[in-house]
Amino acid sequence: MSRIGRMPVEIPAGVEVSIDEHNCVTVKGPKGTLTRQFAQEMTITQEDGKIVVTRPNDLKRNKSLHGLTRTLLHNMVVGVTTGFEKRLEINGVGYRASKQGKELNLTLGYSHPVIMVDPEGIETEVQDQTKIIVRGISKEKVGQFAAEIRFKRPPEPYKGKGIKYADEVIRRKEGKTGK
Repeated sequence: MSRIGRMPVEIPAGVEVSIDEHNCVTVKGPKGTLTRQFAQEMTITQEDGKIVVTRPNDLKRNKSLHGLTRTLLHNMVVGVTTGFEKRLEINGVGYRASKQGKELNLTLGYSHPVIMVDPEGIETEVQDQTKIIVRGISKEKVGQFAAEIRFKRPPEPYKGKGIKYADEVIRRKEGKTGK
């Protein structure tokens, strides 16, 4: 059995979970509502304050889906209770960010400013022009939008300029040596 798939998902107080016959799970909590359709092979049940995922047999596909389904359910429950966030840092002379309404305005050394609009369910916050925080209830959407922001100017290995995750380590290279 999958070690992750075997563990039940605890449902905290204030969170409602509804499961229909087609494995469509809806999780409602204080921060919002998330809905996701899961594979038909998995059996998702709700028992005394816990969500339990079981698989019908030990086929490779079902083994893979077992742990994945449980983890996605856990992320939905965590998302509607506490939410997720990714932190980004901007490094480089003249590189900065600002926020105007739902628009994130990035100055990244291009001839034009890069403007990104917050997607539905995602909120960005700028701290002292070099730190960006992406928040939301869907872990998948938060990670995707943070990756899109980082893609606008990925960090380069020689001077370390660009947008990087706060916990990311950039491997630095030595520049050319002249004679």
